[in-house]
Formats: sequence, C-alpha cells, structure tokens
Amino acid sequence: MTRRERRAPRQVRSRETVERIVAAGRTVLLQRGWDGVTTNHVAAAAGVSPGSLYQYFPDKEAVLDEVVDREIGQLETRISRAFVDTLHAPIGGDVVRRNVEALLDAFGEQPAMTRVLVEQMPRGAGSRRAAFARRVDQLVATVLSGRAAPGRRPDVMAWVLVRAVEQATIGWVLEDPPIAREDLVDELTELVTRYLEGSPGGAVP
Repeated sequence: MTRRERRAPRQVRSRETVERIVAAGRTVLLQRGWDGVTTNHVAAAAGVSPGSLYQYFPDKEAVLDEVVDREIGQLETRISRAFVDTLHAPIGGDVVRRNVEALLDAFGEQPAMTRVLVEQMPRGAGSRRAAFARRVDQLVATVLSGRAAPGRRPDVMAWVLVRAVEQATIGWVLEDPPIAREDLVDELTELVTRYLEGSPGGAVP
C-alpha cells in the first residue's frame, strides 16, 4: 500500500467531519442566530469535541463564514441561472415575471436563512451581501446592455431595479403580509416593465 493510499481514508474522514461541522453550524445558526452561536453549540450538534472542531476551524466565525458563503453561493447560482436564461429574450412582461418569480423562489424557499442573511449580517460596501448584490447588478446590466434608450445607463438602471425588487420580495417573504404571491408578482412586473418602457423591447406588449 502506498503512502497516498494509506492517507486517503484519513482525508475522506476529514472531509466528512468538515461537512458535519458546517451542517451543524447551519442548524445552530438558524436556531440561535448569529450572536447566539458558540463553538461548543456547533461541536455538540456535529457530534465532535470542541478540540476536534478547532482542528478544522479556528473559531465560530470561520464556521459561520463557510455556512454563509455556501448559502450565498447557492442563491447566486439560482438567480444567475434565471437571468442567464432570459439574457437574449426581448425585455417584456414575460421575462420580468420569470425573474421576479425566480427571486421569490430563491428567497422564499428557506425564509429562516433569508432572515439571518438580511437581519443579522451587515451590508457595508465590503460585505458578502453587498458583493452578492453587485454580481446581480452586473447580470441585470448585461441584460439591459444595448437595449436601454439613449441617455439611460444600464448600470444605474440595474442598481435601481435590483434594490427595488429585492426589497419587495424579501419584505414579502419575511413580513408575511396579507398579499397573495400572484398579486405581488403582478405588481412588481408592472412596476419593472413601466420603468423599462423607455428601452427598446421594454414596453408592455
């Protein structure tokens, strides 16, 4: 047996332990909130000793950073896929509706995690949330590029649209207002398409 072959089971066990710790960190984060998490809580939920946890993560922030990175990565993938699918389609009510629904699906699938990301994580210029929003801005700006009416800047339009729709969809998910999802989608679709009416193909058919 080679050294690599002897080392492989240990590497597999290490990856499994890391995954258990990250999964436990996610569970504890949802139960206790960012400030309520301790490494002891995470270790107990993962079924490992605190000492074992420290072999893989130096502190609770490192565990939670990994949890958040994965959650935001999954959100970004879902939202990016929705925008990419409509990248070359004429900008109209159907395209807007599909993207609004994609945002609602992404934020609404796990409202507890959405609440943690929105309410317990800062959104300063260098934060993960801000970086995520900028990537969505870039996607929307790409969709609008070459389609905006003369004098309108796709990057500015994208920033306005992303913030408006994001706030409305997240607010609906977290506040649980007496508004049917279909009604919200209708209103946001109307809002966005009217805003885009100055762009070729942006008017409501």
